[in-house]
Amino acid sequence: MSADISGLSVWFATPEYRFWRDRTTIALLPVAAPSILGLFGFAASTFMVAASLAGWYGNAEAPLILFPFALAAGGIAQLLAGMWAYRAQDAVATALHSMWGLFWIGYGLYTLLIALGVVPATSSAAAVAFGVWFVVLAAITWLGAVAAAAENIALTAVLGTLATGSTLLAIALLRDVPVVQTIGAYVLLVSAALASYLAAAMMLEATAKRVVLPIGKRRTARLPGTVQRNVLVPGVTVAG
Repeated sequence: MSADISGLSVWFATPEYRFWRDRTTIALLPVAAPSILGLFGFAASTFMVAASLAGWYGNAEAPLILFPFALAAGGIAQLLAGMWAYRAQDAVATALHSMWGLFWIGYGLYTLLIALGVVPATSSAAAVAFGVWFVVLAAITWLGAVAAAAENIALTAVLGTLATGSTLLAIALLRDVPVVQTIGAYVLLVSAALASYLAAAMMLEATAKRVVLPIGKRRTARLPGTVQRNVLVPGVTVAG
């Protein structure tokens, strides 16, 4: 450690360091938390589709009416949030927003193919294949819930209920058990409500500059816009 400090002291005294220091500009680009968009998009699309699965409303034509919004809010918005979360160095948000965003895009395209008559609306083979979608999503979401436990209770609850609902839908589709599908839909409705709460809490905290709705933070995270103090070394870029 002492050798490293000594080496840095020598570097600070060199003309080359002063040359780079005098000619370097650091621009800070504060950004809002990408998960605010991602969680609201997830909550809206999940609520509408899960409510239909739970039998609250709709008929055979309901998915054709829902899929454009599900594709946009659940798919495109979440995928964008996942990409922005990558830039913000948020690993959990990057993985979960991206994967669920891709799912909703796939769901939208699948429903469009049904509307165009390219694939059948209902069949046992399609149900099993769709169940496999939820097997994969459930596995990834369970891993995300475990990782989120280190961040805050609210996010863990969102992902835990989402993983549970996905698991139930996978079982229902693979084994053709309608009652399990209904239970899974209700669990997803709970997940959507929790996601709305978490997104609202993050939005209010960003505008009020204080905690308005508690989310049970377990550790102090580096907020968007804050920058680490780094030693200036030519040719090396460190994200702040």
